[in-house]
Amino acid sequence: MGEIFGGRYELIDPIGRGGAGAVWRAWDHRRRRYVAAKVLLQSDAHTLLRFVREQALRIDHPHVLAPASWAADDDKVLFTMDLVGGGSLGHVIGDYGPLPPRFVCLLLDQLLSGLAAVHAEGVVHRDIKPANILMEATGTGRPHLRLSDFGISMRKGEPRLTETNYVVGTPGYFAPEQLLGAEPDFPADLFAVGLVALYLLRGSKPDSQGLVEHFLAHGTPGAPEGVPAPLWDVLAGLLQPDPQSRFRTATGARKALAEAVELLPPPAPDEDPVEVFDQLGPLPPAFGPQGPLATAAVTPQAPTAGVAPLGASASVPTAAEPTRTDPRATASTASTAPAAATAPSAPSAPAAPYSAVPAQVPAYGPSETGSFHLPPPSAATVPTTLASTAPPVRTGGGIAPPPAKAVASILAAALLCFAVGVWALTQL
Repeated sequence: MGEIFGGRYELIDPIGRGGAGAVWRAWDHRRRRYVAAKVLLQSDAHTLLRFVREQALRIDHPHVLAPASWAADDDKVLFTMDLVGGGSLGHVIGDYGPLPPRFVCLLLDQLLSGLAAVHAEGVVHRDIKPANILMEATGTGRPHLRLSDFGISMRKGEPRLTETNYVVGTPGYFAPEQLLGAEPDFPADLFAVGLVALYLLRGSKPDSQGLVEHFLAHGTPGAPEGVPAPLWDVLAGLLQPDPQSRFRTATGARKALAEAVELLPPPAPDEDPVEVFDQLGPLPPAFGPQGPLATAAVTPQAPTAGVAPLGASASVPTAAEPTRTDPRATASTASTAPAAATAPSAPSAPAAPYSAVPAQVPAYGPSETGSFHLPPPSAATVPTTLASTAPPVRTGGGIAPPPAKAVASILAAALLCFAVGVWALTQL
């Protein structure tokens, strides 16, 4: 059995690593389902403020993967999200190379749909790139995309957590105005969407700097090889160096995309469907589709102390979250998908030739698909059982002080409050 974090989340195996911490597949003992858990170290006030900002985000949309809950334990915190098994857009390109235009249009429509919901909440994502766009493992069925990683996102008008003239984001996916230190705004996200679309159509990272220089020197170029002209007209509207000449909203870009799809040529008769493989791999021997196989041996302890924004804490009972339906309805993913994986039904999208065709997904391992996996946790650091939660009793009959672990958690929560207060004072 894995380590149980905060009395609720059992860490099973690492499935990836981000800029701020490791991502684990975990079992939620309260809701009895598999989730993805990002574990962060409480290293400094700056990291804690970003954690609070990301955890505070609550956007319920089928193409957005926002944090769902969080917990604190000793010097670490984690927040959980739906478990998405198909890897990122980088995995799809690694398996297939350049993708068919109609398939790209379907992914682009879903991305713009999710981004419109994010922008409607006044949030600028600031880090749209292939690695932050995840895929459900749908096999050859209709693809299902999820926009994730809101670690550096911010609401318009909020104070920045970075110094002036310090650029935050991923090199190669910056909008020109970001490099000049402009305030984060929605058109910057749309510029990154245009670069992601070029990446999907060409199978390699686009030269954003060269593209901007060409636009500035010669105006809008003709459609690149392999990009249909109607689709290029939409992408050019996303890639204009001047944000005033760019699409102003994701909804407007989505409407233009729907019109362009109507003008695309039909798919080639011999065009094979794109299959989105399961990138997570099989569960460890001690776990099955319904959770741990020996649940009687593990009794989750009482949740440790934590400070949860919006009432989503492992230490405070919360109202039941809405149940979401699982879009992965093919037999190809039933053996490896969690028993209650969560993702709402997909919204309407431009017509595409990719109908739900069940197919057997081979059990691809990390070396065959390019999936990112970390070494398994050391056995010495993974307890197999939990101590009883009954508090010790003094010989005189009174209740003993709380255990050291609970004191450490309380101190960690106090540190978080102190760090936020210090930062707030520096803004006055």
